[in-house]
Amino acid sequence: MSGLEAAFLGLVQGLTEFLPVSSNAHLRIVGALTGSGDPGAAFTAMIQIGTETAVLLYFRRDVARIILAWWRALRGAYGTTWRARLGAPVDGPPDHDALMAWFIVVGSLPIGILGLAFQNQIESSLRNLWIIVVTLTAFGLLLGWADRVSPQRRTVKDLTVRDAVVFGLWQALALIPGVSRSGGTITGGRLMGYTREAAARYSFLLAMPAVFASGLFELAKSLGEFGSPGKPALGPTLIATVVAFVVGYVVIIAFLKIVSTYSYRPFVWYRLGLAAVVVVLLLTGTLTADAGVGA
Repeated sequence: MSGLEAAFLGLVQGLTEFLPVSSNAHLRIVGALTGSGDPGAAFTAMIQIGTETAVLLYFRRDVARIILAWWRALRGAYGTTWRARLGAPVDGPPDHDALMAWFIVVGSLPIGILGLAFQNQIESSLRNLWIIVVTLTAFGLLLGWADRVSPQRRTVKDLTVRDAVVFGLWQALALIPGVSRSGGTITGGRLMGYTREAAARYSFLLAMPAVFASGLFELAKSLGEFGSPGKPALGPTLIATVVAFVVGYVVIIAFLKIVSTYSYRPFVWYRLGLAAVVVVLLLTGTLTADAGVGA
């Protein structure tokens, strides 16, 4: 993989990571179209560190506030009962920031457990382009339906443990390329009655532990494989990560402004259009469904 190809993939990652269109699917498709093949789940996970660093930078004040509130509650600022240490004392108002820390932990468990359990399938058979066509279509239609019929009455302050688990299960579906991490969690949030902005903000916060853990795990696992046949070299991977970070930060700003005003319909049509294009490319032999999978 050349530096230019890596920069282009980083651009694709940065543009698509936070939109409900599936960055994994785009990297898989673009890699096949450019002739570089599937960049692989390890490369994908590592450059996602770049986009999640953009999330960390954008939400740095929120993250710092949540961590400090969580630590204060654990130390007994609201009392010594287990509820008080969680941030929800019986004799006082709840600390929503302390509770948010626990909601992020609970919501991150499903993707961590399922990611480890189905790691081999995630890195091989689930990256088949026909599967991506199905997930782009099905979850695009589901997102559009959920956004159209669900009320917008709940904010992040209405989160509960049950909701955090449900959000986490929807996020875990993004282990299948084509579902979309933000698309899955936003769909789940809209079905539970959360506003578009609330679902998007929690989606960003919830993604950080999972993506950083996945990226660092893949980095440690592949540390000795950089530059070997079928594996991206360290230099191009770093280039892609930096480009993904810069572009991703800009996209976060724009996306949060868009979702507070408009529906998700344009993203639904985009997903359907992309799926149709991939079907044509597969049927004409321009793309091969399994070409490069696992490379």
